[in-house]
Amino acid sequence: MKLATLKDGTRDGKLVVVSKDLTRYCAADNIAPTMQAALDNWDEVAPKLEALYTDVEHQAVPCERFHEREAHSPLPRAYQWADGSAYINHVELVRKARGAEVPESFYHDPLMYQGGSDNFLAPRDDIPLKDTKWGCDMEGEIAVITDDVPMGVSSDEAAGHIKLVMLVNDVSLRGLIPGELAKGFGFFQSKPASAFSPVAVTPDELGDAWQGSVIHLPLMVDYNGEPFGRANAGVDATFSLADLVAHAAKTRDLGAGTIIGSGTVSNQGPDGDPGKPVSEGGLGYSCIAEIRMIETIADGEAKTRFMAPGDTVRVEMKDAEGHSIFGAIEQKVVEA
Repeated sequence: MKLATLKDGTRDGKLVVVSKDLTRYCAADNIAPTMQAALDNWDEVAPKLEALYTDVEHQAVPCERFHEREAHSPLPRAYQWADGSAYINHVELVRKARGAEVPESFYHDPLMYQGGSDNFLAPRDDIPLKDTKWGCDMEGEIAVITDDVPMGVSSDEAAGHIKLVMLVNDVSLRGLIPGELAKGFGFFQSKPASAFSPVAVTPDELGDAWQGSVIHLPLMVDYNGEPFGRANAGVDATFSLADLVAHAAKTRDLGAGTIIGSGTVSNQGPDGDPGKPVSEGGLGYSCIAEIRMIETIADGEAKTRFMAPGDTVRVEMKDAEGHSIFGAIEQKVVEA
């Protein structure tokens, strides 16, 4: 099924069930008022939401037109948002850009940071930027939402706790990252509010594309109206999303509504090289930092600037028939 949260003037919005083709919705507040309320009681609530989804598909209940611009991120705020490093190719490229080596442990022990989750951007909200020197970058990723996850679960067990899947633009301020990491305490100011796709879907909605807790479809990232990234989320994933959930739960329980991100979706080139831009026949990149690294390798300096007011980014994923699965994140950078 497909679920969304509509803006209704409250902090947590209103839970709705959305049709498969993303054209219609039916309010689900008689079942659960918010997405978090549904996740808190998932075993009891999910069958009722599934029944409503079936009715929406069969047009057996009154529906209204679904407009993605009216949607908030599925969880407008969350108890926990942690982002991992499923795609080591991205980690390798970005760390090279900082002159840092990738520790061997990263290939079997995921990198993960805990981001701010008290206030997410809606999928069509502007990205506020106070200073272009901060190096504003987009990062196209996959994310999952869990129910209650007990401490110490295995990856196989963690897979059963993934209840919803969505996309994310994990906004990063690259210019602030080196200074923060040098303090030895990780990201904070360099990771402002992120935005998630208008719709979150249950894993079964992805069909054969959901295998091993990874989506085997291209992630489409457009920058200023032009194709920028078409990396396949099912390729070059060192860790699955279940692996990342299990990693997060190694020493703690995860509360229902925890969001775990994949990290930037990133593919190597056909010969194990960093790959080429979409404009040159490659799969491109899901963030600007990667292409800047490749430009530095080739030309001695980065040519592609980071985002500035007026720049736009779109993140979307389509099924094998070309239909949008999650709706699209569409954002413009504006002066804060």
